[in-house]
Amino acid sequence: MEVASIVLAGGKSLRLGKSKALEIAGGKSLIERVIQRLKQLSSHVLIATSKEQLNLLVGIDAEVLVDTYPNKGPLGGIYTGLMASPCSHNIVVACDMPFLNTKLLHYMVELSRDFDACVPRLSMGRVEPLHAVYSKACLDSIRTQLDSGQLRAYSFLNKLRVRYIERSECQRLDPQLLSFFNINYQSDLDRAITLATEQEP
Repeated sequence: MEVASIVLAGGKSLRLGKSKALEIAGGKSLIERVIQRLKQLSSHVLIATSKEQLNLLVGIDAEVLVDTYPNKGPLGGIYTGLMASPCSHNIVVACDMPFLNTKLLHYMVELSRDFDACVPRLSMGRVEPLHAVYSKACLDSIRTQLDSGQLRAYSFLNKLRVRYIERSECQRLDPQLLSFFNINYQSDLDRAITLATEQEP
């Protein structure tokens, strides 16, 4: 099944205080590390960002989209990417997840064929909607949530056919669950730099 990938890169990075996407770990920017992995799985890579951050992404090797719904957080970015995507099913990840596991993502893509969404659930109270596979069948539900101002990225899932990927399934392919490691603070960035260096051959 052909899939596209959507990278969410519109956040203001308030906690880190600088643009997360362009921070360097292991000789590459975080967003370059993300795109490099996604290109192994998908025919198209789309970046959803805000108008304010558009200039920061000049030279990135992917199609850059400006949010259709400005200032609506990740949910607006997901909608923007799904609307523009040429594929029915789409990997969606955040730009600050530098250790994506291609085996886990491939597993999720394969499972998503018969569902509207495929979303990791690491515990009963913790789903990972920014590391998921969504089909275009999600668009109407997402638009309804955006129009009503309910902006939690998982708020639309209860209206759809969702295949949750449980923690044990994820760990079979990604034992340390590094797929879900993201950058919020300087300490996270420091750890990412260390991990990236350790992973270099």
